[in-house]
Amino acid sequence: MGRVRLFLAGMAVGFAVMACLPGFEAGKPAPEFLGIANWINSEPLTLEGLRGKVVLIDFWTYTCVNCIRTIPFLKDWHAKYSDHGLVIVGVHAPEFEFEKVTQNVIDAADGFGLEYPIAQDNDFATWGAYRNRF
Repeated sequence: MGRVRLFLAGMAVGFAVMACLPGFEAGKPAPEFLGIANWINSEPLTLEGLRGKVVLIDFWTYTCVNCIRTIPFLKDWHAKYSDHGLVIVGVHAPEFEFEKVTQNVIDAADGFGLEYPIAQDNDFATWGAYRNRF
C-alpha cells in the first residue's frame, strides 16, 4: 500500500508543478483525440462525448518498461472506479515500427489484461496535441 500512496503523491506533485509551467491554462478544454488509426476495446470516443466524467488519458507504448510499470495501477483504478465515472483511455503512441501493427497492440492489451479503451495514435497526432498544450 505504501507504493500506491507514493505513486499518487508523485502524481499530485507532478500535476501541481505542471500547473505552474508557463503556458499552462487551467480550465481550458483538453484537446480532442486526433488521427486515431484504430480503437481497441471500444467504439471511437470523443472528449465531448465523455464530458461530465473524470477522464485519465494514459500515453503509453507496450514495450516501454516505465509504461508497463503503471499498468497494475491503471487496471486497479479501472476496476474500482469505472462504475463511478472514471474513464481511462490509453493512447498508444508507438516508439518502434512493429508497435504500429494493430494486432500487436491488441495482443499486448490482451496479454496485460487491459479492458479500458485504447486509441492507436500511430502518427502521434493526439500525443502532439497534448505535448504542445503544455
